[in-house]
Amino acid sequence: MRKQKTMWIAALLMLTGAVSAKITLPPMFSNNMVLQQQTDAPLWGTAKPGATVTLLTSWDGKTHQTKAGKDGNWKLTVSTPEAGGPYKLTFSDGKKLVLDNVMIGEVWICSGQSNMEMPMDGWGKIYNYEQEIAAADHPNLRLLQIERAMSFTPETEIKARNGGWEVCSPATVSGFSATAYFFGREIAARKGIAVGLIHTSWGGTNVESWISGRMLREMPEFASVLEDLKAMPDRETMRAEYRKRLIEWNNRVDEGFGEGKPVRAGVSYDDGGWGTMNFPGVAEKQGLPVFDGILWLRKEIDIPASWAGKEVQVWLGTIDDNDITYWNGVEIGRTDGFNVPRRYTVPGELVKPGTLRLAVRITDTGGECNVLDELSLRSAGGEQISLAGEWRYDVAADSRKDGMPPMDLSENPNLATSLYNAMIHPLVPYAMRGAIWYQGESNAARGYQYRELFPLMIADWRDCWGKNFPFYYAQLANYMPREEQPAESEWAELREAQLRTLAVENTGMAVLIDRGDADDIHPKDKQAVGYRLALQALARTYGESVAFSGPLYRSYSVEGNRIVLSFDHAEGGLKTLDGQPLRGFAIAGRDHVFHWAQAVVVGDKVMVSAPEVPYPVAVRYAWANNPDCNLCNEAGLPASPFRTDDYPGMTQR
Repeated sequence: MRKQKTMWIAALLMLTGAVSAKITLPPMFSNNMVLQQQTDAPLWGTAKPGATVTLLTSWDGKTHQTKAGKDGNWKLTVSTPEAGGPYKLTFSDGKKLVLDNVMIGEVWICSGQSNMEMPMDGWGKIYNYEQEIAAADHPNLRLLQIERAMSFTPETEIKARNGGWEVCSPATVSGFSATAYFFGREIAARKGIAVGLIHTSWGGTNVESWISGRMLREMPEFASVLEDLKAMPDRETMRAEYRKRLIEWNNRVDEGFGEGKPVRAGVSYDDGGWGTMNFPGVAEKQGLPVFDGILWLRKEIDIPASWAGKEVQVWLGTIDDNDITYWNGVEIGRTDGFNVPRRYTVPGELVKPGTLRLAVRITDTGGECNVLDELSLRSAGGEQISLAGEWRYDVAADSRKDGMPPMDLSENPNLATSLYNAMIHPLVPYAMRGAIWYQGESNAARGYQYRELFPLMIADWRDCWGKNFPFYYAQLANYMPREEQPAESEWAELREAQLRTLAVENTGMAVLIDRGDADDIHPKDKQAVGYRLALQALARTYGESVAFSGPLYRSYSVEGNRIVLSFDHAEGGLKTLDGQPLRGFAIAGRDHVFHWAQAVVVGDKVMVSAPEVPYPVAVRYAWANNPDCNLCNEAGLPASPFRTDDYPGMTQR
């Protein structure tokens, strides 16, 4: 009897082990997925150690087999046919796992910072977003949204929204990258095949966070950075130290806040001496011309009796960068990140008729301090009270005299290699056609260094995938107030670094110098971005006969008192975007002082001169943060900013 009982226990343990060790797949392998066509596509996952894993591919009826290793990991490679589908993938280790609605087509990785991350709706709200979302019914377009994550070391696991691939529809596209969507939509429509978009971005991040430590070590200035990262304590220790330092800093600059008693949020707090600002709006344009730090906002609102005891939502649009929001002194929500919409739910027991004191504590870590988009209270019954208009404000901390709050390095996505480790490394070696990229704003102060960092990242990713895949990227759009006179520009130097990266084989650049916004670092015309990136792919990857680039500066010659410029991609001649005379050119003599120039198109060349410069030596075009420029080719694609000189720049340090 005892022996029989032991056998039953052993059998039960074996059964339990088999169940717990069933086949699992990373989110890249799910229903609705796209596999790259006409390639050897790797698939991988985990199973019970030593288990035999089989895969049946429905497009050819073939069975593939392998064994899981001692750690449970397994990997298979299948040959994919021409684009088509839908197909099934049937995995088995004794128990079947079936993936349905699998397409064979083209797969693109879409990455960068906030202008790639910017969604169709939410904080993005691209042009005509409601119409674009309503029309986004594209069964041939598949979306894989990788969740944000960072790590000090290379990871193998990754998370995706809703666990895996989604079919593009109005319901799935609203929170997806607008740039990636418009790119993929164009490719799918023009080629008539399924397109899979893997979106892996994080707003506000620098390029070095997307590069592996193995490759970043090749740049001497990052050697000490990588050694510091290796010497860091574990993340929990770092978090504890951060919390301690944050409490000390808050107690010093913001009365009561560090001890959890935010005085400025109190119902009875007297804010009569505070200034006023209007929101939606930007603090730097309303009395705080140069500001980073802690800003408190307060507003009084009359809550109607009909709302009493009912749940209310507080919509605060987007806030740059972080906020904590209080309802009559009670915290109702906090959010980190300038591109995340704030929608806080207030439970009914806190909702009472009469005067509401709403307080918002904003931490601005750089750039503009703003509160934008929809500002309102929304009742459960659908009624709304606008929060737009005048708010009272008070500066609790100014970074120029108080310093900035300590950073939680354990969660900092700008640490070198941290996003490569968590958001790129786990994707390798998923079979794909190429990558698109929109980033550079966070590296603008280091434009000269970007000349090395950006090509290094491209080389790194290609080395990881083991192939020289196409890499197409967006050049920074125009942004910030216009300069009246020619001036130096960090953004121009970053654009120059991007232009120089075209020297790297199998790359292409979408010029956006005509599609920016002086007041918004996130221009809303993402249709143009996606379309221009798609032109690069259609012409250079898929061999279509389409114009894909605006004029690119090639060479110059000095002829008397003028400089004659020659361009690539000027077939058929040059012209202006608006039919007006050429703008955006500046010319300098031996004194290196630039003056606005007269420029005229002569066929496929531009002749530049100025009366102040009888002996010219250099020309610059669109050399500014937000240049007024209009040169294009016959296809209507804008010329990239450029300069003929190599004078030391602002970021050459």
